[in-house]
Amino acid sequence: MNIGRPVPRSGSGSQEAYAPELLYATFNQDYGCFAIGTQSGFRIFNSDPYKEKMRREFKDGGIGIVAMLYRSNYLAFVGGGRNPRFPPNKVMLWDDASSNIVAELEFRSDVLNVQLQRERIVVVQRNKCIICSLEIKPRHLHAFETADNDRGALALSGGSQSSILAFPGRQKGHIQIVDLQSCVGLSAVQEPQSTSAALPVHRARSHSRGSISADSGVTASTAGPASGVYPANINIIAAHATSISALAVSADGTMVASASEKGTLIRIFDTLNGRLLHELRRGVDRADIYSIAFSPDNTRLCVSSDKGTVHVFNLEAKQGAGQQPAPTPAASGKSGNRHSNLKFMKDLLPKYFSSEWSFAHFRVANEVRCICGFGSERNSVVVLCADGTAQKYSFDSYRGNCIREWYRKFI
Repeated sequence: MNIGRPVPRSGSGSQEAYAPELLYATFNQDYGCFAIGTQSGFRIFNSDPYKEKMRREFKDGGIGIVAMLYRSNYLAFVGGGRNPRFPPNKVMLWDDASSNIVAELEFRSDVLNVQLQRERIVVVQRNKCIICSLEIKPRHLHAFETADNDRGALALSGGSQSSILAFPGRQKGHIQIVDLQSCVGLSAVQEPQSTSAALPVHRARSHSRGSISADSGVTASTAGPASGVYPANINIIAAHATSISALAVSADGTMVASASEKGTLIRIFDTLNGRLLHELRRGVDRADIYSIAFSPDNTRLCVSSDKGTVHVFNLEAKQGAGQQPAPTPAASGKSGNRHSNLKFMKDLLPKYFSSEWSFAHFRVANEVRCICGFGSERNSVVVLCADGTAQKYSFDSYRGNCIREWYRKFI
């Protein structure tokens, strides 16, 4: 997520607090590592316990987007910053074992987001989501049209047994869900036993680099095998009335969470049938949601925004035995989240009074925008902030009290 310096506006935090060299920050698929893009290269860290694992500095430019492939030596880059290392319309696949670019994908317009899976590269542009094979010579597999997606909203399940992809629909507020494992044409892509089987360590010179001009302009609805772009079954969910700003898919691919540009409600749907499972309220005031993350066991959800706040919601059906509600004005319901004391009158009062609120929340230092992911302990969250800090918070399962465990400067 681009968490660098925002356009100055009221409530965006102190401009002095933002790290000028930081362009991008992202977790890997299981939150165990995170990567940052800077004005002069990139760095990789272990999340919890915190430790810098490696860094690469380039003399000729910055990295505006970086995507990790679990803990492997493969990453995807898009140039950015004052002097971009690569063009903004190209995705470069980097093999850190050989310190080489091993493949590149060129598009007609700027790339807004990239995510990697063991056998696929997913690329987002303003009005398109494109899927290519992850190999030395990438193949263009699918292209889906979307509504305007300036934020690059995209989510891909991180589990080894699922390949659920979520991105904005063609209509404002809609979500498209695609099961990549069932897509026609993907059977032609050999399922690798490991990442190295699909992408062997490549130590040749740059003239051996694979490349593809991936932006064919062909959409999934009209494409066929002759064009190299294959049709796919798509589930459409009408999630919000306004544009989608953030998405997350659970590791097992069973749930998708979404927020709109209004930023007050988080809705969670079943990816198979589109049924609404949870409607969670972040707050009342408008906010820019920067990240949504499911816990590995699907029992928690954390949400961060430009207000420097992180909210943690409980997704379990019921509280543990002997659990007492938190001593707050709003009583805790059976899910562990807070509700209005007037919930019993929900049929007579506006929908606000039946809302489900976070059972734990905290505000990061400097109130800068941030992204969040779950830590190594079940009741912990790691936060990456635009001021160049990583912070770990733990929370009480019963009362929701939050404590900052550590604070580290990563840039």
